[in-house]
Order: sequence, then structure tokens, then C-alpha cells
Amino acid sequence: MTKQILDPWGSINVKDYNLAMKQFGISDLGNLHKNLPLKHHYFSRGIIFGHKDFNKITESIKNKKPFVMITGLMPSGILHIGHKIVVDTIIHLQKLGAECYITVADIEAYLTRNISREQARKTAIDQYLTNYIALGLKKKKTKFYFQSKGSTEYNNLSKYVAKKTTFNELKSIYGDLTPQKITSAFTQVADILHPQLKENGGPKPVVVPVGLDQLPHINLARDIASRFKELKLIQPSALFNKLLPGLKGGKMSSSDPISHIALTDPPKTVENKIRKYAFSGGKETLKEHREKGGNPDIDISYQWLTYFEESDEKLKKIHDDYKSGKLLTSELKQILIDKLNKFLKNHQKNREKAKKQVSKFLN
Repeated sequence: MTKQILDPWGSINVKDYNLAMKQFGISDLGNLHKNLPLKHHYFSRGIIFGHKDFNKITESIKNKKPFVMITGLMPSGILHIGHKIVVDTIIHLQKLGAECYITVADIEAYLTRNISREQARKTAIDQYLTNYIALGLKKKKTKFYFQSKGSTEYNNLSKYVAKKTTFNELKSIYGDLTPQKITSAFTQVADILHPQLKENGGPKPVVVPVGLDQLPHINLARDIASRFKELKLIQPSALFNKLLPGLKGGKMSSSDPISHIALTDPPKTVENKIRKYAFSGGKETLKEHREKGGNPDIDISYQWLTYFEESDEKLKKIHDDYKSGKLLTSELKQILIDKLNKFLKNHQKNREKAKKQVSKFLN
């Protein structure tokens, strides 16, 4: 069987996460999350489905030792409901005690997507940081920075990484390469490892919450960390989350407005998009649906509710009623519409308040 290579600059649509875990050496989360002092349904429902060395983080939390969460954002477009999964994970880890490093990949955006630094900065602040604050990110223990504005040691690290790898190794990880992609990969590794530099307090456990598409960067960073003997780095950990499917099924994309709900969409837009585009698992006729029931496993409205309905009891009732035919597709869509619009109404109010706090995160 030909080795599959993940492209962190491309697109991915995972159909079987269990198979992907076996193919790419990702560990099942198992019971690791159950002893955490704060619970989250992303863990209990398998939305966060796998990890690398997350036990290092759970031990730090248990023993009240310092640890870091590092994540990056690609400032390429609007923030949509699919991005919320990682943001929720960031904020959950912050509540568990993580020092949060959030990097704006403005260098990578320029190299791989031809986005100017000025546009990257505007998008990062208006779309990402403002929404992050509105969703609950706290200034305390947060370091928000741009790749192009990193410290001298951070910038040096992205160059020193080159000494710890080979071109053949990079090709085996990433497949086809360009100078831009190599530079981007080294910068990503520096992002993941630099919280452990002396200027940031030295070696400590670090966790990166990501989708499966970012696994190549995680693997390279872990390999580089093990070779940097002089820095005594700890191999970074990772949490992997399932990607929220697009409204029509397939990949959700910022560039395809009918695949997503934006965090700034008004109520009527939300309703129209879900009613028109959300793929249904219902039967073709009302009579057949009542008799045979719908298929929640392929229904996008139900799939989205597994992310956004926090109550296990409510979710189970929706699942069972839809599967039995008691709940119609139109009614299921209305449940999702009401759920998202209630969230978005509150979130958009918080966005206005968050705009006043942005400058504190940029100092």
C-alpha cells in the first residue's frame, strides 16, 4: 500500500478516523481525560479523538506544574463555526492552567497564500483575536504574537532547525516541496518549540491542539525536539480534533460561504443556509420517514449538534427521535437553527465588547 502523505497546506476530508489513527500513529485518548478537574463534551464524545503524549499534560495538571498550549492561526479569511472547535479547546486548556501561546502565521500566509502582512494583521485581529476574546480567551497567561514580530531567539530557532533535519526527511514527511514550504515548516517548528526556550522559562510540557492535517508539523517538531540535546527540549504533545463537516458534507471552507456558518452571520442567513444546504439523512417522503426513520450518522444537522448541544440527554433524545421517524428533517434543522442563533446572538454581543479589549492582547 502506498504511503499516504498529509498536506498541511492543502485540504483533507477524513472518512474513517480510526483507520487514520492506525495509519499515522495517533494514540486513542482512552480514559486520559476522565481525571481532568474540568469536563468537556469534546472529550467525552470523541470529537477530540486522539493524542500524542497527552499524559504529560494530564500529569502537569494533576501536579499543578507549568505547561503550555501553543496554537497557530492562518489569517486567510473569516472565522467560521468550524474554527470554534479549536478555540473552545484552547480556552478549556487555559482554564486547566495552560499558558497560551497564539501565533499569527503571517509569514506562512505570505509564503504559501500570497497574503500581505498588512492584510494578515487586519484579518488576524478583526476576525480571529476579537472572536477568541468573545469566546472566552483571557489576557492573563496569553501570549499573542505575529511570526514576523517574533523575538531574536525565536527567529534564530527557525534557522537552527535546518541543522537538525535533511531534505530527504522533509520530502518523506511533506511530499513535494518548495522553498516557501520548507521555510514555513521550519517556522512552524519554531512556533511549537520556542515556549521551551530559556527566555520563556525553559523546558516544560507543551500541547498543540490541531486537526489531522497538521500532523506533519507535529511529527517534525517532535523529531527536532529529540535531536536538540543542547536545549533539553521535551517532545511536544498534541490533541487531534475531528473537523466539523461542511453544510453540504465534505470539507468546510472559509472561501465557500455555503459550506459554513460564519460567527458574524445574522439569524436569517443562518436559517437560510441550514434549510437550503444542510445535507439530510431523512427519507424522501414523509410517510417513509415516519415508517423507517432518518439516519443521524449522515445528517449534517445532527452531526453539528454533536458539537454544539452540550447536554447528552437532549442529544440522545434528538438522535432516537430522528432515527425512529418521530422527528422530521425540518424539525431537526429547526433545532440546529435555534441552537446556533441563540449562541450567535450572545456571541455577537460579546464581540462588540471584545473589540475594546483587543489592544491589551497586542502589547
